[in-house]
Amino acid sequence: MSPTTHRRTAPGAATPRRRAQRRKRTIACLFVLPALLLLGALVVYPVIFSVGRSLFDASGTEFVGVGNYTEMFRDPATLTAIRNSTLWVVVAPALLTGLGLVLAVLTEKIRWATAFKLLMFLPMAVSFLAAGIIFRLAYEHDPDKGVLNAAVVGVHDAFSDPSPYPTARAREGHGVEPGEGGSYVTGATAGPGDTVTLGFVGIAPKDLPEGAGPAAAPSAATEELRGVVHLDFVPGGGGEAGRVDDGESGLPGMAVEALDGGGAVAARTTTAADGSFSFAGLAPGAYTLRLPGENFAEPWSGVSWLGPALVTPAIIGAYLWIWTGFAMVLIGAGLAALPRETLEAARMDGANEWQIFRRITVPLLAPVLTVVFVTLVINVMKVFDLVYIIAPGTVQEEANVLATQMWLVSFGGGNDQGLGSALAVLLLLLVVPAMIFNVRRFRRSQS
Repeated sequence: MSPTTHRRTAPGAATPRRRAQRRKRTIACLFVLPALLLLGALVVYPVIFSVGRSLFDASGTEFVGVGNYTEMFRDPATLTAIRNSTLWVVVAPALLTGLGLVLAVLTEKIRWATAFKLLMFLPMAVSFLAAGIIFRLAYEHDPDKGVLNAAVVGVHDAFSDPSPYPTARAREGHGVEPGEGGSYVTGATAGPGDTVTLGFVGIAPKDLPEGAGPAAAPSAATEELRGVVHLDFVPGGGGEAGRVDDGESGLPGMAVEALDGGGAVAARTTTAADGSFSFAGLAPGAYTLRLPGENFAEPWSGVSWLGPALVTPAIIGAYLWIWTGFAMVLIGAGLAALPRETLEAARMDGANEWQIFRRITVPLLAPVLTVVFVTLVINVMKVFDLVYIIAPGTVQEEANVLATQMWLVSFGGGNDQGLGSALAVLLLLLVVPAMIFNVRRFRRSQS
């Protein structure tokens, strides 16, 4: 029996299997290399550069260490941005997750579920720039331009009559003077048996109420205080100021009050179609006539959606409109994967729909809800477009979040890229924990 020859591999020599594995790794690295280069150029390098730049002054020549970071927390504008960012993080993700959950559950109960989901998801196809312009117009304070205020003013006017003569003003030098609260009062007193003529201007004939008739000078009466409120203007010109002339119109619906010597309201009446009014039953004495400010108040123009108090909630509302469909679709996908036998068993045991929702549906959807919530937290911390576009320049500082404040400080007039870089680093530090949490949860779900 011949001895078996054993072939030994020389030290350092690669077997064919090892060469194949090395070749596969090399090919894999070559495929990944372009992505790594892009990642390094667009993410890693800017992060490193921003951290370094945050340690220098505005010009970038003097090293200031953590000076920009201390200045950041002393600047009132930056503190406002931090406050607004906190409000965004606390409110927007919670509302979106809750709305998405409710809509996803309700969608299962309706017939046209797919069409409804499509309509709710459509705003995601709209760019933030376009959405910002849409809501900037919708929030316009002028009811003739802003659809929200048009609706609000319409409802308000349905329950409260607008002022009849918002542009009217008394004819100067003819016995009627401005009073408190936008009212007008007579300079001289009058009593039963006297007549008073109150002339007003500033009203276009086309703006007169329907049914307004020609004004007539009041006739004296022994027991009544009479008068007329008229438009002291003759179309086409002519006439004498302070006197009722032919062609002049009465001002109907004007409230008139008679004030006693102590300033208390002794009587109140409203002018007729020809502008005439009378007070019967007044006790003898001298009275001042007052036309309350309610006659001349400017019409209510609605809510100041983009004012300092409401601008941030208004922008969050626009954000909800865009992202609610996203949350609903993701949660709906998780809802479709729930074990139906568990839900049916609960119904057979006598549980109502609210108990099923609270004790079974929500706990089973907890992983999906967490992913949606954390994803939205990351997203709202980087929000920029909506805030920058919707907020008017006069209240921009009141609406700023960290991302907009970072841009404004660096490029929007501040020209302090050291402080802007410090804000960028702060924003990164706030976003990274949420991203790490999301990645770890994703890995656990895949294992």
